[in-house]
Amino acid sequence: MTLLTQPWPWYVAGPLIGLMVPLVYLYAGRKWGMSSTFRDVCAATIPGRLSYFDYSWRAQGGWRLAMALGLIGGGFIGSVTGSTDVAISEATRLDLVNLGLVDFSGLVPVDVFSWAALTTLPGAVLVLGGGFLVGFGTRYANGCTSGHAISGLSALRVTSLVAVLGFFAGGLIATHLLLPLIFGGTS
Repeated sequence: MTLLTQPWPWYVAGPLIGLMVPLVYLYAGRKWGMSSTFRDVCAATIPGRLSYFDYSWRAQGGWRLAMALGLIGGGFIGSVTGSTDVAISEATRLDLVNLGLVDFSGLVPVDVFSWAALTTLPGAVLVLGGGFLVGFGTRYANGCTSGHAISGLSALRVTSLVAVLGFFAGGLIATHLLLPLIFGGTS
């Protein structure tokens, strides 16, 4: 059945994601984003140690934990039923080769996302530094990309529009300025 083994086109997947907003946000009055879920996990595992995590996560975030488990389960099902090769354009492939990334056999470049790559300076900067910046940025922006782009924009929040524009600008800066700097290549 190709529905389960092939990626869905953007014009099907996008509207389905968009339809989740009325179901979750407008109908139930709840925010939808993964940074809030991460906060719930921290509150469940280290309650009371930091005042930021001192709240009733069961009353406020139990449904988000179920959503996160569903996302993890869906990702697992997708990884075992579909292809792990990512279709990228030849121009993008050449840009990545110029940066020194040559293994395109999986979902992510093994040249960056592997235990061996983590012991290199570029790998540590990308994984550890990037992870810290993503975590800090989601708290500073009061939400993550999915929360602002899906829930916030659907609620017509100006702050979410500013955040989403910042996400895109940051992505362009990282792609065209930081990656060539970190890997020493030309883009």
